[in-house]
Amino acid sequence: MKNLKLKSARALKDMSQEDLAKAVGVSRQTINAIEKGDYNPTINLCIAICKVLDVTLNDLFWE
Repeated sequence: MKNLKLKSARALKDMSQEDLAKAVGVSRQTINAIEKGDYNPTINLCIAICKVLDVTLNDLFWE
């Protein structure tokens, strides 16, 4: 399932996939795969993404 909440939160911070990827230490392709729903990130990566985007895990990764 696509993660449109991640894409939206990233856009609100005016960050590209590349910007977010650099901030959390992964490749742009990883961020793209998470947004497309092709990759299930580790909890540590989820936490890192949430810290950078200043949102909670509930905001991005749970229904």
